[in-house]
Amino acid sequence: MSSPTIAIVNYQAGNLRSVQKALEKFGATAKISSNPKEIDGADGIVFPGQGANDSSMRALRERGLVEPIQRYIRRGKPFLGVCLGLQLLLEASDEGIEPGLGVMKGRTRRLPEGRKIPHMGWNQVRFSNSHRVLGQTTVGRHPVLDGLKSGSFFYFVHSYYADPEERALVIGTTTYGLDFCSAVGWDNVTAVQFHPEKSGRNGLKVYENFVKLVTVV
Repeated sequence: MSSPTIAIVNYQAGNLRSVQKALEKFGATAKISSNPKEIDGADGIVFPGQGANDSSMRALRERGLVEPIQRYIRRGKPFLGVCLGLQLLLEASDEGIEPGLGVMKGRTRRLPEGRKIPHMGWNQVRFSNSHRVLGQTTVGRHPVLDGLKSGSFFYFVHSYYADPEERALVIGTTTYGLDFCSAVGWDNVTAVQFHPEKSGRNGLKVYENFVKLVTVV
Protein backbone atom coordinates (compact mmCIF):
# COMPACT_ATOMS: atom_id res chain seq x y z
CA MET A 1 0.00 0.00 0.00
CA SER A 2 1.75 3.18 -1.17
CA SER A 3 -0.68 5.86 0.03
CA PRO A 4 -2.99 4.72 2.83
CA THR A 5 -6.31 6.48 3.31
CA ILE A 6 -6.77 7.82 6.84
CA ALA A 7 -10.13 9.25 7.92
CA ILE A 8 -10.07 12.12 10.41
CA VAL A 9 -13.40 11.91 12.21
CA ASN A 10 -15.28 15.20 12.02
CA TYR A 11 -17.77 15.61 14.86
CA GLN A 12 -17.33 19.35 15.69
CA ALA A 13 -13.81 18.83 17.10
CA GLY A 14 -11.32 21.57 16.27
CA ASN A 15 -7.85 21.56 14.76
CA LEU A 16 -8.72 19.05 12.05
CA ARG A 17 -6.76 20.75 9.29
CA SER A 18 -3.56 20.65 11.36
CA VAL A 19 -4.01 16.92 11.84
CA GLN A 20 -4.66 16.46 8.13
CA LYS A 21 -1.51 18.35 7.16
CA ALA A 22 0.61 16.31 9.56
CA LEU A 23 -0.65 13.01 8.10
CA GLU A 24 -0.22 14.21 4.52
CA LYS A 25 3.38 15.16 5.30
CA PHE A 26 4.13 11.44 5.65
CA GLY A 27 2.35 10.29 2.51
CA ALA A 28 -1.14 9.50 3.72
CA THR A 29 -4.30 10.48 1.90
CA ALA A 30 -6.05 12.16 4.82
CA LYS A 31 -9.77 12.88 4.58
CA ILE A 32 -11.76 14.92 7.10
CA SER A 33 -15.11 13.14 7.18
CA SER A 34 -18.33 12.61 9.10
CA ASN A 35 -19.56 10.06 6.55
CA PRO A 36 -19.89 6.63 8.22
CA LYS A 37 -19.19 4.81 4.93
CA GLU A 38 -16.00 6.77 4.29
CA ILE A 39 -14.83 6.16 7.84
CA ASP A 40 -15.69 2.47 7.65
CA GLY A 41 -13.72 2.08 4.42
CA ALA A 42 -10.59 3.93 5.55
CA ASP A 43 -7.29 2.13 6.16
CA GLY A 44 -6.88 4.00 9.46
CA ILE A 45 -8.77 6.43 11.68
CA VAL A 46 -7.63 9.48 13.62
CA PHE A 47 -10.21 10.44 16.24
CA PRO A 48 -9.30 13.98 17.38
CA GLY A 49 -11.04 16.07 19.97
CA GLN A 50 -11.32 19.49 21.52
CA GLY A 51 -14.49 20.12 23.49
CA ALA A 52 -16.74 18.66 26.17
CA ASN A 53 -17.87 15.09 26.82
CA ASP A 54 -21.63 15.55 26.53
CA SER A 55 -21.77 17.81 23.46
CA SER A 56 -19.21 15.63 21.67
CA MET A 57 -21.03 12.37 22.36
CA ARG A 58 -24.30 13.94 21.21
CA ALA A 59 -22.59 15.15 18.03
CA LEU A 60 -21.28 11.64 17.36
CA ARG A 61 -24.76 10.16 17.80
CA GLU A 62 -26.40 12.81 15.62
CA ARG A 63 -23.95 12.00 12.82
CA GLY A 64 -24.49 8.25 13.22
CA LEU A 65 -20.82 7.70 14.10
CA VAL A 66 -20.91 5.84 17.41
CA GLU A 67 -21.48 2.34 16.03
CA PRO A 68 -19.16 2.79 13.01
CA ILE A 69 -16.29 3.80 15.31
CA GLN A 70 -16.95 0.92 17.73
CA ARG A 71 -17.21 -1.53 14.82
CA TYR A 72 -14.04 -0.18 13.22
CA ILE A 73 -12.08 -0.81 16.40
CA ARG A 74 -13.57 -4.32 16.80
CA ARG A 75 -12.42 -5.15 13.27
CA GLY A 76 -8.82 -4.57 14.32
CA LYS A 77 -8.08 -1.64 12.02
CA PRO A 78 -5.56 1.05 13.10
CA PHE A 79 -7.06 3.75 15.33
CA LEU A 80 -5.43 6.82 16.89
CA GLY A 81 -7.31 8.96 19.41
CA VAL A 82 -6.13 12.46 20.36
CA CYS A 83 -6.99 14.41 23.55
CA LEU A 84 -10.78 14.13 23.94
CA GLY A 85 -10.46 11.28 21.46
CA LEU A 86 -8.77 9.34 24.26
CA GLN A 87 -11.27 10.31 26.96
CA LEU A 88 -14.32 9.36 24.89
CA LEU A 89 -13.07 5.77 24.58
CA LEU A 90 -13.99 5.23 28.24
CA GLU A 91 -17.38 4.35 29.68
CA ALA A 92 -18.21 7.58 31.51
CA SER A 93 -16.86 11.01 32.45
CA ASP A 94 -16.87 13.38 35.42
CA GLU A 95 -17.47 16.11 32.84
CA GLY A 96 -21.06 15.13 32.12
CA ILE A 97 -23.77 12.50 32.08
CA GLU A 98 -23.50 11.14 28.54
CA PRO A 99 -21.91 7.66 28.33
CA GLY A 100 -18.68 7.34 26.36
CA LEU A 101 -17.93 4.87 23.59
CA GLY A 102 -17.15 2.15 26.13
CA VAL A 103 -14.25 0.76 24.12
CA MET A 104 -12.15 0.74 27.29
CA LYS A 105 -13.37 0.17 30.85
CA GLY A 106 -12.87 3.11 33.16
CA ARG A 107 -13.80 6.74 33.67
CA THR A 108 -12.58 10.18 32.67
CA ARG A 109 -11.80 12.22 35.80
CA ARG A 110 -11.17 15.89 36.51
CA LEU A 111 -7.62 16.93 37.31
CA PRO A 112 -7.20 17.63 41.04
CA GLU A 113 -7.38 21.08 42.61
CA GLY A 114 -4.14 22.79 43.54
CA ARG A 115 -2.74 23.30 40.06
CA LYS A 116 -3.89 25.68 37.33
CA ILE A 117 -6.76 24.17 35.34
CA PRO A 118 -6.76 23.57 32.43
CA HIS A 119 -3.36 21.93 32.26
CA MET A 120 -1.98 23.89 29.30
CA GLY A 121 1.50 23.82 27.83
CA TRP A 122 4.48 21.51 27.48
CA ASN A 123 4.97 18.53 29.77
CA GLN A 124 6.89 15.29 29.80
CA VAL A 125 5.49 11.89 28.91
CA ARG A 126 7.13 8.81 30.40
CA PHE A 127 6.69 5.86 28.08
CA SER A 128 6.25 2.23 29.06
CA ASN A 129 8.60 -0.39 27.67
CA SER A 130 5.76 -2.86 27.19
CA HIS A 131 2.28 -2.95 25.64
CA ARG A 132 -0.60 -5.40 25.20
CA VAL A 133 -1.08 -7.49 22.06
CA LEU A 134 -3.93 -10.00 21.94
CA GLY A 135 -4.19 -9.94 25.72
CA GLN A 136 -0.52 -10.66 26.27
CA THR A 137 2.17 -8.26 27.48
CA THR A 138 4.76 -7.59 24.79
CA VAL A 139 8.13 -6.19 25.77
CA GLY A 140 9.17 -3.10 23.82
CA ARG A 141 7.92 0.37 22.98
CA HIS A 142 4.52 0.62 21.31
CA PRO A 143 5.04 1.06 17.53
CA VAL A 144 3.26 4.45 17.45
CA LEU A 145 5.83 5.69 20.00
CA ASP A 146 8.82 4.15 18.27
CA GLY A 147 11.88 6.38 18.19
CA LEU A 148 10.68 8.68 20.98
CA LYS A 149 12.60 8.95 24.23
CA SER A 150 10.80 8.45 27.51
CA GLY A 151 10.49 11.87 29.11
CA SER A 152 9.98 13.66 25.80
CA PHE A 153 7.90 16.85 25.90
CA PHE A 154 4.48 17.21 24.28
CA TYR A 155 1.82 19.91 24.29
CA PHE A 156 -1.28 19.52 26.48
CA VAL A 157 -4.58 21.40 26.79
CA HIS A 158 -7.05 19.63 29.10
CA SER A 159 -8.92 19.67 32.40
CA TYR A 160 -9.75 15.94 32.52
CA TYR A 161 -7.75 12.74 32.16
CA ALA A 162 -8.46 9.12 31.30
CA ASP A 163 -8.44 6.61 34.15
CA PRO A 164 -8.67 3.11 32.62
CA GLU A 165 -9.38 0.15 34.86
CA GLU A 166 -6.82 -2.04 33.12
CA ARG A 167 -3.51 -0.39 33.95
CA ALA A 168 -1.65 -2.60 31.47
CA LEU A 169 -3.22 -0.53 28.68
CA VAL A 170 -1.39 2.60 29.87
CA ILE A 171 1.73 3.21 27.77
CA GLY A 172 2.43 6.80 28.80
CA THR A 173 2.13 8.80 32.04
CA THR A 174 2.53 12.48 32.89
CA THR A 175 2.73 14.37 36.19
CA TYR A 176 0.50 17.37 36.88
CA GLY A 177 -0.85 17.37 40.41
CA LEU A 178 -0.83 13.58 40.12
CA ASP A 179 0.57 10.94 37.77
CA PHE A 180 -2.09 10.57 35.10
CA CYS A 181 -2.51 8.40 32.02
CA SER A 182 -1.38 10.35 28.96
CA ALA A 183 -1.30 7.48 26.44
CA VAL A 184 -2.94 4.08 26.02
CA GLY A 185 -2.25 1.35 23.51
CA TRP A 186 -3.31 -2.20 22.79
CA ASP A 187 -3.71 -4.24 19.62
CA ASN A 188 -4.93 -1.79 16.93
CA VAL A 189 -5.82 1.07 19.32
CA THR A 190 -3.59 3.95 20.37
CA ALA A 191 -4.73 7.18 22.02
CA VAL A 192 -2.90 10.10 23.60
CA GLN A 193 -3.95 12.98 25.85
CA PHE A 194 -1.51 15.46 24.32
CA HIS A 195 -1.81 17.11 20.90
CA PRO A 196 0.79 15.66 18.51
CA GLU A 197 -0.02 18.30 15.87
CA LYS A 198 1.02 21.02 18.38
CA SER A 199 4.06 19.15 19.71
CA GLY A 200 6.73 19.93 17.14
CA ARG A 201 9.12 17.20 16.05
CA ASN A 202 8.02 14.72 18.73
CA GLY A 203 4.38 15.06 17.75
CA LEU A 204 5.13 14.66 14.06
CA LYS A 205 6.95 11.42 14.91
CA VAL A 206 3.71 10.07 16.40
CA TYR A 207 1.86 10.76 13.15
CA GLU A 208 4.72 9.39 11.06
CA ASN A 209 4.66 6.16 13.07
CA PHE A 210 0.90 5.89 12.74
CA VAL A 211 1.07 6.30 8.95
CA LYS A 212 3.74 3.58 8.83
CA LEU A 213 1.53 1.31 10.96
CA VAL A 214 -1.45 1.85 8.66
CA THR A 215 0.68 1.21 5.60
CA VAL A 216 1.92 -2.21 6.74
CA VAL A 217 -1.37 -3.54 8.14
